[in-house]
Amino acid sequence: MQICVNSPSTPEPTLSWYDLPAEVKRLLIAATDSWEDTAKSQEYIHQALAISDRSLDVFIAAYRYFFYKHNDAAALQMAQGAIEQVRHLEKLPQDWDELAPILSSRKEETNIRLYLSAYSASGLVLARMGAIDRAKTIATRVNDIDNKREFGGATVLSILTNSENEEED
Repeated sequence: MQICVNSPSTPEPTLSWYDLPAEVKRLLIAATDSWEDTAKSQEYIHQALAISDRSLDVFIAAYRYFFYKHNDAAALQMAQGAIEQVRHLEKLPQDWDELAPILSSRKEETNIRLYLSAYSASGLVLARMGAIDRAKTIATRVNDIDNKREFGGATVLSILTNSENEEED
């Protein structure tokens, strides 16, 4: 997490890419500062989630935290929270056949990029959890939309497909 100091007149550190209330930022910084104490850092993450009003930035920070702490169930929940928040904000349909062309045509928009990143991340976590078929479905969907290989679907799909081929040999 990048921490910046605003100026000599405002020495309080800020998270440069987050537009969050000071208390939420403080909790996220406290979580990083106490990384080695999982129980303590996790409590800070939960507090930030509780007061952030379903902020996408906090979902993303929490996803990263749980992913790197190898708490896959919580990471998946955070990725799904981000997906649902974007779906709500952008009024996206649930049905993939309706959703795919929308994502494809709007993939340069910030919230749609976030949706695709979170969706791809959920596939990666599902693969780590052993839900290989679901992970492959997600990776294939993302890969079909992602002609620039920006969202990781191709990489996850390649790993899952190559793992299958190695097992068959």
